[in-house]
Amino acid sequence: MTTKIRTRFAPSPTGYLHIGGARTALFNWLFSRHNGGEFVLRIEDTDQQRSTDESTKAILDAMAWMGLNWDEGPHFQAQRVDLHRDMVQKLINEGKAYVCTCTPEELENKRKEALATGKKPKYDGTCREKNLKKSPGSVVRFRGAQTGITLVKDLIKGNISFNNDELDDLIIERGDGYPTYNFAVVVDDAMMNITHVIRGDDHVNNTPRQILMYQALGFDVPEFAHVPMILGSDKARLSKRHGATSVMAYKEMGYLPEALVNYLVRLGWSHGDQEIFSQKELIDYFTLDNVGKSPAVFNPEKLLWLNAHYIKEANPARLMEEMKPLWSAGTDATDAVFTKKVIADLQPRVKTLLEMADMANFYFTDSIQYEEQAAQKFLVPEVAAHLKAMASAIPTVRNFSKEGLEEFLKTFIEERGIKFKIIAQPLRVALTGKTVSPGIDEIMVTLGKDRVVQRINAAIAAIENRNK
Repeated sequence: MTTKIRTRFAPSPTGYLHIGGARTALFNWLFSRHNGGEFVLRIEDTDQQRSTDESTKAILDAMAWMGLNWDEGPHFQAQRVDLHRDMVQKLINEGKAYVCTCTPEELENKRKEALATGKKPKYDGTCREKNLKKSPGSVVRFRGAQTGITLVKDLIKGNISFNNDELDDLIIERGDGYPTYNFAVVVDDAMMNITHVIRGDDHVNNTPRQILMYQALGFDVPEFAHVPMILGSDKARLSKRHGATSVMAYKEMGYLPEALVNYLVRLGWSHGDQEIFSQKELIDYFTLDNVGKSPAVFNPEKLLWLNAHYIKEANPARLMEEMKPLWSAGTDATDAVFTKKVIADLQPRVKTLLEMADMANFYFTDSIQYEEQAAQKFLVPEVAAHLKAMASAIPTVRNFSKEGLEEFLKTFIEERGIKFKIIAQPLRVALTGKTVSPGIDEIMVTLGKDRVVQRINAAIAAIENRNK
């Protein structure tokens, strides 16, 4: 019988969901979905000092926003501590773990002595054969193998050998009675029937220790796959100085989740030369065979390009929902019909929804603020008569569509014996306050006859007031 594939994502709730963690979650999610398996979410909150409910919520919100739905969980590791302690005791009873009473000062001295004599600064086994009982502040150490090798069969990196005599007698239960990461993760992955552990390659050195613990506990060893790190443009580990590293910061900056998902999956994975994927394509194509062995470099410009693509392709009604928290203060976007038209005008021209919110301000205002340079150059007495004629003619336009307005403007300049450039920028400034905007005909259609006439008349008044 084939075992159902089960992957997991197990973040620590000590901060936001980092871009690197999000990619790890995404790879686990895609691997389980591609193989018809299950994706488990586990919150590793045994660090009682640093774990917060706020961070847990931030992680869950970020995963939900990215569409990474889980089939089981969230499990909370802190609620499983009794199970971990039982497993520690089982190892003690079987002689596979032991109590250690060495103080931090003694351990520091041992470390210094080892370094001074050119030895590896690992625990020297002082308490290994003493058969001590637990006491206040004592820890429990795993009795590691001292000979032979442990082979990590990594699905991405290939086989990696570790000499057991290089591995420490790792602490598996701290002096406060809580399990350490390396032990709790083994117990939880085993008890949750996780078949594939896909995680960042900063965990590679933990893996041989964990394999020995699986074997000591009598558990099946899962398959491991270690994903290369994400680096900044300077090839250093990705950090805040390279830009935002929080998933939800990208939401706040006006990125769409599908753009971030598409970008993250391509950081270290490929399918031929294809750059843009639907969710279904990602699930269909994703395998660990095409995950690279080298670190991936985070490129903000590539992400921005993808975001612009997804904004351009999105349904305006969907974008209207995404825009709700992003509109500028005072923007009344409650008229859904009008707001969808505004969004449709701007979609091809913006790279983020925050940029859209900023560019959209002129649509929603009752009083256009003219850029000073634009007003001085284009709102001049020479164009006042043309603008007045246009304000008078617009109410008579029957076909107030893009095509109808193109025809109207063509006829208007022919009848007045002028070139379009004479009226184009003055009209643009009158309608938007700026010299750069969507097409004049698009803006006019979206604003509607009444707003257009009102704005042209306001521009005429501004010209007249300035030249009194």
